[in-house]
Parts: sequence; C-alpha cells; structure tokens
Amino acid sequence: MHVPDVSVVVIVYNDAERLPTAVRSVLDQTLRGVEVVIVDDCSKDRSYEVAQELEAANPGRVRAFRLPENSGGCGAPRNHGIKQATGTYVMFLDSDDVLERNACRNMLAAAERTGSDLVSGMCVRVHLDNRWGKTTEWYPWIYAHTRTLESITEYPDLLVYDTLSTNKCYRRSFLLEQGLEFPVGIHYEDLLFSAQAYVAARRITLIPNHVYYWNVVEKAAAKSISNRRHEIANFVHRMEIHRRVDQLLAAKGHTAIKTAKDAKFLKHDLVLHLRDLPLLSDAYRQEFARLANGYLAGIDPAAYENVNHLQAICAYLLGKEDWKNLLAAADAMTNKGRLSSPLAERDGRIYWCAGHLDDAEGRRILDVTDQGFHTTPLPSLILGNRLTSYEDDGRGKVTLSGAVVNPLGRIAEDAELSATLEFRARRQIGVRSFSFPVATVRHAGDTIEWSATADVGGTVRPLGIIDAVWDVRLKLKAGGDRMTTRVSVGGVDLESAARLRVRPRLTRLVSDRFEPEMTKKGNLSYVLTAEGPAAVRTQSLISSAMHGKAAGVVKRSLRRALKARRNIGSGEQKVKVYHEVFSKLPVKKGTVVFESHMGKQYSDSPKAIYEELVRQNAPFEAIWSYAGAKPTGFPEGATLVKRWSWQYLRALAQAEYWVDNQGFPLALSKRPGTTYIQTWHGSALKRMGFHEPRTKAQGKPAQDRFQAAVNRFDHFLIRSEHDVRTLAKGFRLRDEVLLRTGYPRNDALVEAHRAEADSGERVRGPLAAELGIDPDKRVLLYAPTFRANADGAVEGFEFPFDVEEFADRLGDRVTLLVRTHYLNSVSLPPSVAGRVIDVSRHHDITPLLALADGLITDYSSVMFDYAVLDRPMIFFAYDYEKYATDIRGTYFDLLDKAPGPVVATADELMQAVAAFDEADAKYAEARRRFLAEFGEYDRGDAARQIVEKFFTRSGK
Repeated sequence: MHVPDVSVVVIVYNDAERLPTAVRSVLDQTLRGVEVVIVDDCSKDRSYEVAQELEAANPGRVRAFRLPENSGGCGAPRNHGIKQATGTYVMFLDSDDVLERNACRNMLAAAERTGSDLVSGMCVRVHLDNRWGKTTEWYPWIYAHTRTLESITEYPDLLVYDTLSTNKCYRRSFLLEQGLEFPVGIHYEDLLFSAQAYVAARRITLIPNHVYYWNVVEKAAAKSISNRRHEIANFVHRMEIHRRVDQLLAAKGHTAIKTAKDAKFLKHDLVLHLRDLPLLSDAYRQEFARLANGYLAGIDPAAYENVNHLQAICAYLLGKEDWKNLLAAADAMTNKGRLSSPLAERDGRIYWCAGHLDDAEGRRILDVTDQGFHTTPLPSLILGNRLTSYEDDGRGKVTLSGAVVNPLGRIAEDAELSATLEFRARRQIGVRSFSFPVATVRHAGDTIEWSATADVGGTVRPLGIIDAVWDVRLKLKAGGDRMTTRVSVGGVDLESAARLRVRPRLTRLVSDRFEPEMTKKGNLSYVLTAEGPAAVRTQSLISSAMHGKAAGVVKRSLRRALKARRNIGSGEQKVKVYHEVFSKLPVKKGTVVFESHMGKQYSDSPKAIYEELVRQNAPFEAIWSYAGAKPTGFPEGATLVKRWSWQYLRALAQAEYWVDNQGFPLALSKRPGTTYIQTWHGSALKRMGFHEPRTKAQGKPAQDRFQAAVNRFDHFLIRSEHDVRTLAKGFRLRDEVLLRTGYPRNDALVEAHRAEADSGERVRGPLAAELGIDPDKRVLLYAPTFRANADGAVEGFEFPFDVEEFADRLGDRVTLLVRTHYLNSVSLPPSVAGRVIDVSRHHDITPLLALADGLITDYSSVMFDYAVLDRPMIFFAYDYEKYATDIRGTYFDLLDKAPGPVVATADELMQAVAAFDEADAKYAEARRRFLAEFGEYDRGDAARQIVEKFFTRSGK
C-alpha cells in the first residue's frame, strides 16, 4: 500500500458550505502524494454528509470521520485526525481556510533536505470583508529567509510569536513518539501544542514561502473564540494555557524564552483584553483583575523593559486595580496617539497620573516625560474626550455632554473657549458634515467640560443608503489653538437611547432613524436604520429582491457605479490616469521635480542642486514635492505640490528632470523624455537591494517590479568606489549610469573643512546662536541610525543611555545635539534643557554636521559624510553583534574600519567623550584612510558638476 507523503487533517463544524473549498485546496496541491483526513466535530448541519460525498468523489485520497459528540473546540478533532493519518508528515487545515498551492511540496522538500521534525512557513491573513482585498503576512520577519534550528533556544521569537499549528508540517512519527496531542476542553489549544512541538523537536526548519491562507471575517455575526473576549471564561482559558506553557518552559530550563514570552503576554495577550475593559461591567473587571494579577505576579520583571510605556502602565495600574487611571490608559492604547489622562508633574518629571508616585516602581513605570506631552504643541495632541451624559427627546434632538482632558492645565484658565459639535459621514459622498454650536464650554479642574444640543432630525440630511455610518467630533478652540477630538462613549449606557428621526435625501422608504452605537474603539457613532412601518417593509422587500434572479444585473451595475465613484481618488485610479492621460501630455522643457526623503524634507543633495541652479541663474522651473498636511521650510521661489496629488502626478509626467534622493513612487513609469537623476542618501554599511536576503526571498514578480523601479535611474551619484561595489551592484546598475561626482550635499562640508584649514579657526555661524549654544562649550552631535520594532513598525526613539546622567556628568563642558532619523522622534526631559538639544526637526543635517565639533553615531551613513570634515567620531555600538548579524548583514566590519573609538556601554561612551582630545589625535590617520576609501569623489564641486552637465546651455 502506498504511504502518502503528507496527511492534511481538515477539521469542520457546521461549515458544510466552505468545506469543499478547503478540501479542494489540498487535492489541487502540486505535490500529488497527499491525502485528506476530514474530521467532523459532530456538526448539526450537512458537514459530515458533504465530507462523505467528497470521500466518495475522491476514493483513496479523501477519508471522512465523525466524532460521536461535539467537543466544543479544535483539539479533539485534530487529535483524532493524527490517529487516522497514514502520511509520513501531518498538517492541519480548518474548513474555512485554504492551503497555498505549493505548500505541501515546499514543506516536504525542506523536511527531507534537513531531516527536521517540524517545518514552518508563512501564514497570510486574508480579510474577506475588506473591500480592498487586504492581506497581512503573519510575523513575516520570522520567515525572511530559510533557516534550520537545532533547538528552539536558537530562535525564541518563533515560540513567542508564531503560536499557530496550521502553518506547519510535522513528522508523524515525531508526534507519536513524543505523545503530542492538543489539549481538549480548553480554548487556545494552539499555544500549548505549538510550544510542546517547538521544545520537543530535534530540528526545526523555517521557509519564506506562503503556505497557509487564514480567512478572516471581521464583522462576522458569530464571533470566533478569540474574539469573544467579553466572556470571562475566554480569559480563564487563556490564563490556563499560559500557565501550562510556563510550566513546560520551566521544566526544560528555558528561562530566556520565558522572559521573551512574558513580554509578548504584556504586549499582546493582556492588551487584547484591556482594550475591552471600558466597555464591560464592574463585576467582569473585578474577576478579570483577580485572574490577571494572579498571573502577573509570576511575570519576569525584565519583561517590562521590552514593552512600550502604555503597555507597562496598564499592567501596573491593573495590579493596583486603579480603574479610573487604567481605563484612561486602555482608551489611549486602543486609540493610538490619544492622550486620555490629565497627567501630573513632580520634580520636573511628567507622570501618567498623580497616584502611586510614593512607590518607586510606580514612579518608574508611570514616568512619561520622554513622550513629550508637555512640549508637543497643543494642536498636535489628540486629547481624550469622554461622554459624561446622553439625553434625547425621543424624536430628533439629542443633548450630549462631555469632558476633554486638559493635560497639565496647558489650556490656560484665561483662554477664551468655544466649540462646535460635528456629525460627519464616514464615507464622504456628496454631504460632508453638519455642525452644531456648543452652548457650554468651561474649565473644570483638569478637564474642559462641554454640553451641546443638536437638532439632528431637523438638520442632518444623509443620502440614505451609501452614507450609513456617521461619526461625532468636537472641534474645540482655546485661545489661538484649535483641536478636533472624537467623542468616546466612556461609561454612558446607550442601550436605552432612542433612535433619532432623520430625513434622508434619497428616500425615507429605506431608512428613517439614526441609532447611536459604540464603535470597536469605544467612540460614539450613529448608524442609519429603519423604524417606521414603511421603511421596515421597504427594507424587507429590498432584502428579498436582492436575492432574486433580476438582482444580479442590478447588483453588478451598482457595484460598478460605486467602485467608479470610490476609485476617483484612489491610488490605483491615479496611477492609471498618470499613465493613460498625463503621460500623453508634452514634456515641459526646463521643468525639474525635486523630492527629498519622499517629500518629508527640503534637504540633502536635491536641495544642494536646487540652490546651485538658483546661484547660477539657470533657466529652469523648480517643483518641490512635500508630504503631510502643509509644507514647512520649502523654498518660496518654487512651485510646491503635495505628494500623490493630481498636481504632483501631472508634474512628474511632464517634467524634463526628476531629482530625488530616495525614490519616486514605484508604480510610476518614467517617460523616455524625462531624465532621472538619483542622488541617493548615503553610502551603505547594510546590504542593499538584491544583496538583501529579503529581496532574494521574494518571488520573481516582486523582484521584477523592484528592478523596473531602479531601471528608471538615468544617473546615480556615488562618492567612492565602495558605492560602486555595494549600492551599484545591489541595485544592478550599469556602469554608464554612475556619476562619480560625490554628493552635492557634502559640498558645504568640503568648503567648511577648507576654510578651517586655511584660517586655523572654526566659525560656528548663525545656527549656534539660533540654538543658544554656549560658545565656550564643545558641541557634539548624536545622530543614530533608523530604528524600528521587531515588526518593522516605526516607533519613538529611546535613548540607549541615560541622557540626564550624560548632562549631569558632561553638561558643563559639552552641549549635546540630538538628531534622530527623520522617521523617528525623540522627547527630552525638561531637566536637560540647554545642555541637550533636540535638533531632529531641522530638515537638513548638513549645517548641523558643520556646526558639531564631533560626531556620536552607531551605524548611520552620516559617518561617511562627517568624515569630510576630518573631525573626531565616537561609535556607540551598544548592539553591534545583533545589528551586524541580522538577516541583512553588512558590507564590512565596522569594528575594523571605524575612524574613532567604538564603545558598547553608556559608561564607555561618557569616558570616550571625556577623553575627546586624546581620541582626536589617536585616530587622525584612521580618519584619513576612512575618507580615502568612502569619500574619494567628494571634492566640493558635485552640485556645480551636475548643473553644468544637465542644466546650463553649455552643458546641454
């Protein structure tokens, strides 16, 4: 008898309709030696009959089984499937999901090549009810490239983050020998089963291929187990599974994995439930706190160092059962960026709340000084606005009252207050919004209280079908500051609230009421519904008609009409218009579109080229792109266009030249009549382009798209032959594309170095005075590289050293300028004012480099630019081993070539700063070698070369 290579266990419960699709995804695998083992968990619908029909239609390939009674979970049917499987390997599939077509082939090949007990591939979440076809990869950074582990201790993140059982292929003999089974009678069985398998496996292989498509319906009527968080039993099960995993790790001595798992519990598992707390009863909260705090007591304290400030604050306040401040923190965590607490200030530090500050641990965790709430301009803060009362007249009028957080009393008591209440359609079609004056706005301690009566029925006129959901916002004016806030429901009960009568513009035969509801994030919204007899009857008729034979034509026409209306401003439609309309217009001679860092700045080499064009009075029309709400810091003499606007697309289509340092949108092709000058933004330490493992791991279509994007470059600026060996080869650029001019942005640095060498003195210039720098102090610039979290998401920058200690130890001799990467942000404590200065908002780093007497960096490419000045550098490489050995890798070992001391600890950093003059002399020769290798073409005339070659009459 032939033994199948892989047995795929498909479990099903009351899912007769989708079961055939799941099974077909197995039968259609490119690997032929695959069997399907269907296990029905005693369904009440036709699931088992459908399974039997599939078995009859596919003899020898499909077998169907049924449990005698429903188990209530996934564990029992999967365990039965393991017993019935005959394949060499086993996989699991849920009846509402599907396998990628090559999943079995790819996983079997990896298992046989490496002899692994377990092979894991990438899972993709497919959001079925998302109109844009949204998909998200499940922890893609884990699967960036193929790797084989001899033990889970080599890569704890796998156990901590990927707890799924379905994106894996298990050697069946391994499961049987180890006695691995799913727990029965308890939810979250995947967490325990996966942990047991990871720990027991003698070898584990990860592959970068998609293997499993997890179909997700966010708005399903019947919530999945993991989405029924309002049920306390759900949390009981989660806690029990976590305890069992902890016991497993403790028995095996895996303390490092336990610490990482604890951090994930605080960041993920606990957060899922905390987000729902404002919406649940006091009884639920009390039981939740009892269960959670019992578990939190065993959390490794080190885990708190690996979570963000709100996650740590929530866990701490939960332990104290401080519901008032915890619910504010949970609201802030649910609504990213919202400040829901009035804060407190003690001894120059800012805290989330005034309570618990007599506790040292409380002060440490509740300290939010670094978040910059006290220095961020008020209009830039998203203030919490909690509903305090809700009244309606049963017809069309509603009276809302609420309280807006006034953090640290920053809205002064003498500030003139006014406000309007806005009802805005979520889908902006035809009608935008309706506003009502707020009758009462007044100071009330640490909040601004307000109250407004809105005649919704007599004023708000929805269309009636398309704009079904309306959100409520308060627009507050305090003195010269204007702020817009969402209105959160808070503890107000909307269950007994009446539906408000409205008059839709289309017809009241479809909808005639506004029903208040609370969104998933706890905010107040209104939904169009039907209440009048005619409206209810019409809705019923429409619902019936929509399932009739004639409805197909109507539906398709409506979909096309809505799609056309929706896509007018979509990225897809804009790209289409760019290619089919704008690119047919004539190229405008002398037109140059400039862009720096995707429109975020007026800076870098594009700025230097633009300013050289102005100096030479060259005949050209400059267009600068900007990102964000409004441009700041851009030149007045240029035309400004917002990135991805229609004006931007037309400018790019008709420009004679493109000049940027990063990349114009990848989807936009360059016309033959346009010349693309790519200045780039720095020499490379990290591997780039096709040298990156992530790029190599992508499929051919993705690689082809990337190659097409870089093939648009007509000219690519380089500063050394190092760039030729690294960037140019990484982007697969032809040699004739390369311009060995150096970087125009460094012309100013070359000139500063020459002037200093000629005069023997350093002139700091007006920027020093602007920043208030003491002329008797040394100026050091701290410019670290870009930082992101494990998921690749951008986060606020956190100092790898105690900035207050730095200021206390060295502030009498040194002024430290802090310049983070433009995608990161930083907040300094008030105590270091004048001694440490945040200069991150300065668009152009070049003047800062010229000002600084020395540079402190880690791995930023700014090291290559600063070398032009021949001034001291200190490399604070506190995580060098992790940085140098991550999946991207580096082109050279910084430790071998660094033209300055490389330090690994904060104390070593401060010692190096204290011994600044000694390092200056010691590394002089190393700096010269470094510049010769990485900046040989930076001669101070790069911008002039570019202008004369392309933009002046003699050069063209």
